[in-house]
Amino acid sequence: MDRQTPTPETQEAPTPEAEEFLADVLAGLAEPPYAIPAKYLYDHHGSELFDRIFELEAYYPTRIELGILRDHGPAIGERVGPRAAVIELGSGSSNKTRILLDSLREPLAYIPVEIAREPLTEAADRIQAAYPGLEVLPVCADYHRELRLPEPTGRPVGHLLYFPGSTLGNFDPEDAEAFLKRLATLAGEGGQLLVGVDLIKDRAVLRRAYDDPEGVTAAFNRNLLDRMQRELDAELDREAFSHRAQFNEELGCIEMHLVSLEAQTLRIGGRDIPFAEGQTILTERSYKYTLDGFAEVATRAGWTVAGLWTDRDQWFSVQLLYL
Repeated sequence: MDRQTPTPETQEAPTPEAEEFLADVLAGLAEPPYAIPAKYLYDHHGSELFDRIFELEAYYPTRIELGILRDHGPAIGERVGPRAAVIELGSGSSNKTRILLDSLREPLAYIPVEIAREPLTEAADRIQAAYPGLEVLPVCADYHRELRLPEPTGRPVGHLLYFPGSTLGNFDPEDAEAFLKRLATLAGEGGQLLVGVDLIKDRAVLRRAYDDPEGVTAAFNRNLLDRMQRELDAELDREAFSHRAQFNEELGCIEMHLVSLEAQTLRIGGRDIPFAEGQTILTERSYKYTLDGFAEVATRAGWTVAGLWTDRDQWFSVQLLYL
């Protein structure tokens, strides 16, 4: 990842082309166990559904993280220091960003990075309207890839990477460590990372958070099938798949699956993909950490935990790392 002088407006970096989407789907469905990368859950409609998940009573991470940011905002701002350039990865609707910006001392710039262009543009416009003196430089890109980020017009004291939610849990532990190393390179000397880290807790609480009674998470998961039909001309019956969330005790993560309700054949990209009844497509993993366990991963990636804030029950944490 490196930085470059910005071009006017939103920088151009197209969302994954249909060819890449198709290639990843075919690779994931080449042989059992089937799996498709979680990033394909997040088209425009998927992002809207994800924002609705944030509002659900069952989905504790957003509610608790917002509470931590509100309760400890001054302490976070003091630790970060003045005139930081905030780089938010996977910014979505930027629904937590204002609380952070209000907590910081004279933030110099806000650089949201999001793969879905429409939510990115809308969110960036809202932030710019709310903070007219803040330089807002949206970047439409996949943060899983190498990034080319703009330099603010002013000179920030340092770069604060912001990775809220429990998104880091979507990486396998080895990949999380590698990702944190990449973020260290992006942050540069004196850089910091404010990250949300979901913690191990009662399994029933975890399952309910990922299989809510309202069925919003199920719709979010099955939206992947809609994308495959709409964008890849897949021949499938979306009603023949159900949503399942389960905790994998061995790996320490919640898994989301699409479960085939019957023996069937999905046709996509000229290939027939057979499914037995009960066979699944793994669409997402969300790893949960202990505080010590995450500190070990961060340390191996070159970071040091400088600040740690949790809720009373220690269900969720917001952690500030420095190099």
